[in-house]
Amino acid sequence: MTSATKPIFDTLADKESAIDWNQLLTEILAAFDCSTGTIHTLVQDSQLLHLKAYRGIPEFLLPKMTVIPIGKGMAGIAAERKRPVQICNLQTDESGLVKPSAKETKVEGSITVPLMLNGRLHGTLGIAKPIPYEFTPEEEGTLMEIGEAISRKIVS
Repeated sequence: MTSATKPIFDTLADKESAIDWNQLLTEILAAFDCSTGTIHTLVQDSQLLHLKAYRGIPEFLLPKMTVIPIGKGMAGIAAERKRPVQICNLQTDESGLVKPSAKETKVEGSITVPLMLNGRLHGTLGIAKPIPYEFTPEEEGTLMEIGEAISRKIVS
């Protein structure tokens, strides 16, 4: 935990307060110097990811991001694999992991981590920068820890 991420963990550890999901996402984006992000939660019965919070997503893309099937796009693939999915430059990516409409976000360095708790998937957290960027193993680990803390709030 760094000084930049401490407020995030403090917010998530507060058992008394309800989470303001958009504010939480804003804090996560600031801590990782990112401009765009999403939090999706998993509806267990349907195995669909539902948009809980977003920032920096163009309005015209929201209908495509509101409900995501497991296995589709970065969020769906991170959920399916239960591990982070990272793209250094989303604008030039040819891996097939990124939906063509995702390029319309104008972001480049992007990572999506699954929200995991006790081996069970609860959703995804995706953040991105407007420049090419590869998130470090330490950043990836911290995002997974944030994901676990978010998962605790989802199940409580």
